Amino acid sequence: MRLAAYQFGVTGDVKQNMSVISDAVRQAAECKADLIIFPECAVTGYPPRNIDNAESIDLPAVETAINDLRKLSDSLGIVIIAGTIFFDSGYHNRACLFSPGRKVSWYGKRALYGWDEDNFVPGREDGIFRIGDLTVGVRICFEIRFPEYFRELYRAHTDLDIVLFYDVADKDDAERYDLIKSHIVTRAVENVTPLLSVNATAPFQTAPTCFVNASGRIIAECARNTEELLVIDFAGQAPDFGEKGRIRYSDLLSGRN
Repeated sequence: MRLAAYQFGVTGDVKQNMSVISDAVRQAAECKADLIIFPECAVTGYPPRNIDNAESIDLPAVETAINDLRKLSDSLGIVIIAGTIFFDSGYHNRACLFSPGRKVSWYGKRALYGWDEDNFVPGREDGIFRIGDLTVGVRICFEIRFPEYFRELYRAHTDLDIVLFYDVADKDDAERYDLIKSHIVTRAVENVTPLLSVNATAPFQTAPTCFVNASGRIIAECARNTEELLVIDFAGQAPDFGEKGRIRYSDLLSGRN
């Protein structure tokens, strides 16, 4: 499977964001990508950085964007995962999955703290999807801090984990960027599962857009603070010696069958 991730400067303008997202999907399709992912709240912007609060989003514009992404997925034959605010008995921070010929599915962020807690209600979904021959787990931003959310995915035998970020700062903060990168690497290593992440870029990017293999090696990474498409070929491989050892004890500690 060919994977893609697109990082860009998310705004509070749904039409502007959708213009960037649509162009990126077409670019990924030209690269023969099977799946492309976009940052947390990529469609709507993230409150209060890009918009005042979740209630200030243009709900009809979001509905139109969802329909447009579904049609784009169908027409280009590519799976799209994009973050958006969505209203459904409360405002949710969701990663929506658009798969050709199928209904839209989603994962709602559960770890809500600070601005998230001010704006959203927690999701109830498990974030586990079937994409082609792969079982894929999805998590959102702050959830990278907690191994428990990823142990859930490990017990579900995910082949690939995905994390959507909106993690930026007003000043350059390379230390935070490296810290969150270390969380990504650790989640991949302790669960022996490759991980693909994507983040917004502005004002200053404080989490990477990258692909990390099951042993924690960073295979590809976008340049910081730069709009960019990452494309990587992904194929499952038999575990090496170290990975076999981690699988043995992870199975024991997590109760995975």
